[in-house]
Amino acid sequence: MPNTLANWLTYLESLHPKTIALGLDRVAIVRQRLNLDPEFPVIVVGGTNGKGSVCAMLESILYAAGYKVGCYTSPHLLHYNERVRIGKLQASDEELCASFAEIEQVRGDIPLTYFEFGTLAAMQLFTGHKVDVAILEVGLGGRLDAVNVFNADCAVVTSVDIDHTDYLGETREEIAFEKAGIFRQGRVAIFADTDVPQAITGYAEKIGAELWCIGREFGFTLHQGQWDYRSKLGRRSALPHPALRGAFQLNNASAVLAALDALKERLPVSMAAIRRGLTEVQLAGRFQFVPGKPQLILDVAHNPHAARSLAQNLASLPPCPHTYAVFAMLKDKDVAGVVASLKPYIDTWLVAGIAAPRGASSDELSRMLQEAGVNGAVISFPDIAHAIEHACNVAGENDRIVAFGSFYTVADSMAARDLRVF
Repeated sequence: MPNTLANWLTYLESLHPKTIALGLDRVAIVRQRLNLDPEFPVIVVGGTNGKGSVCAMLESILYAAGYKVGCYTSPHLLHYNERVRIGKLQASDEELCASFAEIEQVRGDIPLTYFEFGTLAAMQLFTGHKVDVAILEVGLGGRLDAVNVFNADCAVVTSVDIDHTDYLGETREEIAFEKAGIFRQGRVAIFADTDVPQAITGYAEKIGAELWCIGREFGFTLHQGQWDYRSKLGRRSALPHPALRGAFQLNNASAVLAALDALKERLPVSMAAIRRGLTEVQLAGRFQFVPGKPQLILDVAHNPHAARSLAQNLASLPPCPHTYAVFAMLKDKDVAGVVASLKPYIDTWLVAGIAAPRGASSDELSRMLQEAGVNGAVISFPDIAHAIEHACNVAGENDRIVAFGSFYTVADSMAARDLRVF
C-alpha cells in the first residue's frame, strides 16, 4: 500500500476509470462494510454557489458554541488536508493515510472514485474522533453525490443555477431536482435562493420533507449597519455582518441560522456563539482580500452565477485607476457567461492556461475574450504564476488585481504569492 499522503492521492486517482462517476451503489456498499452509521447530527450542504460559505459559517458558529465539529469540503486549494477538519484543525497526513488504508482493505473489487474514497475517509475520521456534529459539502449535484449516502438531519441548498450541465441537466429545473436529492423525509430542508424552482417544492412535497424557503419561513432585514434574522421559530436581532465579504453572504448566513433553528433541540446555540462565529469565520478564495498594495482579490468564481456575484461585489468597491484580471478557467465551463458579467469591471486581462486535463489554454481563452469584445488589452501567459507576477509588477499601488475563474486560478495565485490557507 502507499505510505505517504501524496502517494495515496496518486493511487486514488487511478482507481476508477472516470474522475466523476455519479451513483450511490458502490459507496453505499463500502460504507456498510465500514459500519459508518453516525449517531451525531449530519448537515448536508448543496447548491450551485455558496456551499463553502455556508459550511464555513456553520463550522465557525458551532465551534464557538463549544461543539466538536467535523467539516468535509471540496475541492482544496493547496493541500488535501483542507478538506477534512475536526475542531477547525486539518486532519493530519497520518490520520488520512490510516483511514485510506482501512477503506482499501474492505472495498474489495469495488472501484471507488477519488471523491468517494475521501468522503468515506472523512466520515470515518469524524466517527473516530466522536464529533458532536458533521457538516458535509456536496461535491457535485446532490442526489447521486457520495455525501448523500449519509442521511441529512438538515439539508441546505444555497442556490440553483446553470453549471455542470453534462452531469446535472441543461435547465435550472433539472439541476434543482438533482440538488433536492439531499432532502430527507420528515426533516427540515433549507432553500436560500429567492427564486424557488418547482423541482425544489415538488420533491420536498413528494418525500415529505419540511421545506423552509428564504423570504417565507425565514429571512433577514438590514437595520442600521446590522441585520435581523427571523424564522418560524423566532428572531435574532442586531447581528454582526459575517466576516466573509460579498453581497450574498446575508442569504447564506440566514440559511445557516435556519439550519441551526431546525436542529436547536440537539444543538442549542447561544447568541454569543452566533455573533462570535459570524465575526471570526474565514474562507479562502471567496472575495478574499490579500493585505498589501496593490489590492489583490482572490475569487474562485467559475460559473455565470458566481461571476455575477463577483461583479456586484466589485461594483460596490471604491473606484480605482486600473483593474487587472488574472484569468484562467476550465474549458468545460461557461467562459462566455463569466466574461459577460465581468468585462465592464476589467481594464486589462492577463490570461493563463491551467495545467489540468480540463484546463483551457491561454490561446483558447484569449480568443473567447476577443470574441466577447472585452475592453482593454488581453495578454497571454504560460501559467497563472507568471500572470500574477506580471500583475504585481505592473500594477500601481492604487490599482486592483482580481484573480478568478477557478479553484486552480486561486490556488496557483496563492502559491505564487506564498500565501497560506487560514
